[in-house]
Amino acid sequence: MSAEWLSVLPPVVAIAVVLWKREVILALFLAIFTAEFLQQSSLWSGLPMAGLFTLERIVSVFADKDNARILVFSLVIGALLAFVRQSGGVSAMVSSIINRGIARNERHAALLTTGVGAAVFVESNLSVLTAGILSRGIFDKFGLSRAKLAYIIDSTSAPICILILLNAWGAYVLALLGTYELEVPAAQILWGTVPLNFYAIVTLIIVVFSAATGRYFGPMASSKTLMHEDNQEDLHIESSHPSYMLVPLFVMVAGMVGFMLWTGDGVLANGSGSKSVLYSVCLACLVAYVMMLASGKFSHKTLVKTGFEGMGELLPLVTIVLFSLALGSSLKDLGTGIFIAGLVGEYLPMVLIVPMLFLAGALISFSTGTSWGTFAILIPIGVPLIQSLGLPPSLVLAAILGGGIFGDHCSPISDTTAVSAIASGCDLLEHVRTQLPYALVAGAITLMMYVVAGVFIL
Repeated sequence: MSAEWLSVLPPVVAIAVVLWKREVILALFLAIFTAEFLQQSSLWSGLPMAGLFTLERIVSVFADKDNARILVFSLVIGALLAFVRQSGGVSAMVSSIINRGIARNERHAALLTTGVGAAVFVESNLSVLTAGILSRGIFDKFGLSRAKLAYIIDSTSAPICILILLNAWGAYVLALLGTYELEVPAAQILWGTVPLNFYAIVTLIIVVFSAATGRYFGPMASSKTLMHEDNQEDLHIESSHPSYMLVPLFVMVAGMVGFMLWTGDGVLANGSGSKSVLYSVCLACLVAYVMMLASGKFSHKTLVKTGFEGMGELLPLVTIVLFSLALGSSLKDLGTGIFIAGLVGEYLPMVLIVPMLFLAGALISFSTGTSWGTFAILIPIGVPLIQSLGLPPSLVLAAILGGGIFGDHCSPISDTTAVSAIASGCDLLEHVRTQLPYALVAGAITLMMYVVAGVFIL
């Protein structure tokens, strides 16, 4: 049992270093080193070997094509952001939205961002990117902090994707359920989770309420002055035309849908999210490059320099994504997630099983930084409980899905959290610090709702 308890040490190290030094890259590296060290058989020889295996673990991330695509996408999006910014399309789009009365104040800006994020439900990263790129300049214009932008796009994307389900999220969960013989079709169980996924619903309600009223609490309320460092630079870029921003964004969104259909052989839900988001962002980047080159205001040399400078701005966050993926892989081999899931136990009262599955999902996702990995760990535990105890399948699955998203929203080592910081231009730790109170409030409300549901449904 002591060895099993040690499996939670790496994420504890990561969280402790983040809180102590406020340095995420160092925290993730030390967590990976700790996880690799715990997998060595000898104490003394384990130290140098753990160092070597840490490097190999990081390198092995690239062996997975999906991981490699995520990393390349995280770099290319930097070039796209630089293109739409330097073209003057962002400042022109901001002026157009304000002049047309679409966004007349802070609340309109926040609601517009929420609506865009909800409308792009095809893929969570695409939702974050589209809403983030579109709203950066608008938030700056009205004096809204990038922390608020990061919160809105992060807390809209995953909840809306897990509720709409006509995307890679739904296909992934269906694939996990498809390996079991259930009395009810897997698709019916999955659709039944929509009204029971209390965390996703409560989170969206809080986001819309905050955006509509302009009322924020906790560290978010005082984040108004924490503007992003590139704001002053953006102000000096001459406005051109909104098309320099809108056309690449449209190409990115439409391309994502098209590539999802293409990679899924005509079925949107079967498409590859990692392939589609990479292909669509690269295509949008190419379109932005061609438009700027054709304008005659930019040379090829200038555009190449601009693109690489944009990529360079995101290198720290891309490194965080890389280390997060490496840590998740190492913790999987160490058995951290399985151990935490086992804490749910077999002897809980029936009424507490569903709330505990929600908490287990949150702990696993928080510790490993991945909601999809949490689904893969907990669904094989939840389905046997459904079969042996006769639990409502949709309620059990909804708790697992909501718990995974809850932990992801709280975790500073989540790759999704890093992508949200990239899209909004917000400091990663500032995003975590300001979003955490909202996630905890939604999580507490959800936990109580699952207890009540357990009393009345079980």
